Amino acid sequence: MEHIVGIDFGTTYSAVALFKNGRNFTISNQQGERIFPSAVYIDEGRKVYTGQAAKNVSILHVDRTVMSVKRHLGSRKHFRINDRDFSPEEITSYIFRALQKTAEEYTGYPVKKAVVTVPAYYDDRKRQATKRAAKLAGLDVVRLINEPTAAALSCGLKKDEPGIILVYDLGGGTFDVSILQAGGGVFQVLATRGDTRLGGDDFDKKIAEVLIERFYEETKIDLRKDRFALQKVYEEAERAKIGLSERKIVEIEVPFIAADEKGLCHLSTRLTRMEFEELIMGYIEKTIRLTKGAVKDAGLKPADIDRLIFVGGSTRIPVVRTLLTQLFHRDAEGGVSPDETVALGAAVEGAVLAGRLRGFALVDVTPLGLGVESEGDMMVTMVSRNTVLPAIARTIFTTIADDQKSAIIHVLQGERLTATDNISLGAFRLQGIRSARRGEPRIEVSFEIDVEGIVHVSAKDLDTGSSHSISLEKTKELSQDEVGKIIMEARASELNDLQAVGRKHVRK
Repeated sequence: MEHIVGIDFGTTYSAVALFKNGRNFTISNQQGERIFPSAVYIDEGRKVYTGQAAKNVSILHVDRTVMSVKRHLGSRKHFRINDRDFSPEEITSYIFRALQKTAEEYTGYPVKKAVVTVPAYYDDRKRQATKRAAKLAGLDVVRLINEPTAAALSCGLKKDEPGIILVYDLGGGTFDVSILQAGGGVFQVLATRGDTRLGGDDFDKKIAEVLIERFYEETKIDLRKDRFALQKVYEEAERAKIGLSERKIVEIEVPFIAADEKGLCHLSTRLTRMEFEELIMGYIEKTIRLTKGAVKDAGLKPADIDRLIFVGGSTRIPVVRTLLTQLFHRDAEGGVSPDETVALGAAVEGAVLAGRLRGFALVDVTPLGLGVESEGDMMVTMVSRNTVLPAIARTIFTTIADDQKSAIIHVLQGERLTATDNISLGAFRLQGIRSARRGEPRIEVSFEIDVEGIVHVSAKDLDTGSSHSISLEKTKELSQDEVGKIIMEARASELNDLQAVGRKHVRK
């Protein structure tokens, strides 16, 4: 029976885990690391280095090293290395390949299938980009699952008790909070909220800004103009952040970081935990607001939470734990490293899908609303946020012009009322609408969202039977400009706007 590994691809660190002989565990690489940096370095000969080896040379080779690539998945950004452009998916694929190789060295046979975790608040574009990156590495992603859900599954394997679980996931680049109902081996997500641009990297940046300012006040040298010095400052900032989780004050010493007419200059300062907390409190307070919102979305109160699970290295920051403990009047569960629990949960799901483990099931929800653009730049939401997956939704639209022969279906994801304020997932044209006065044709638009949160959309003229259906994965190569061009062309001919005449939701 084939093994399916669990992969946690993180902004700053990644891990791969396996379920074998009745237990789940993270797999150490050749350097003995169970988690390793999500860093990629490509040398002049185009040889690729990942993990700690890449991070070690990042100061000397800033122009050939990529860190925190996860934040760019699903975007049009490219990394210029050795006179060649690399997409975020290509860079990410090298990390996936390293994780795959780690698993293969442990098992002694090829590893081709994986359950991969993603932030709960990832939109469809980022989910598709994650799957493409894994495919480039030769991995078949049999399931994408949300990181907080994986964490709950991992903890549920060790302690299968009914109740309400809150998973607070604060990693290097993203924040998620999910509320789950556990019982009888079933983990049903009740609500989720998050921010895909909030995490430990932002805390590092705040510390780095302080160090740069202090050095400038003393020497009048701006370290931001020296990319090598700047990389060293960021490394020291991360080290200080980690140190302040254990100590109330850290000494920061960076010798020979710059030079002026008097000679070599050294960065020497100290940072207190209180100063650090003041720097990041705005970010932490935002996570608390999102957490309270998720509890409210689930129709619960803080007192209803039975178990609190911390995920991500940034949850080691004392003020984070203090504020969550005060809010829920309980301590977080221990026993599982917050850095490993997501990969461990993915391994559990892999074992379930491979038939090696029975008695566990996941029921997840959509992180954001889904719908289409209607007349007046408005979004008609067809699938609401926190809808249980898999889901199907159908809505009847009509034309706005006499004898309209076609219509553009512009698919959107988000929570804003105005279409342009939401995420454009793609657009396609439905041809063959019957000739009639405006408002008479019946155009059924259907959304199908699978258990991974991947979206499939179709449109059908109920009178002529003309239809068009797509998996949104096929539209990911369209740039925003290209999607915009399709829509503008349709507007110019007054063929794209649809006016909702009724709304009917059908969900499974």
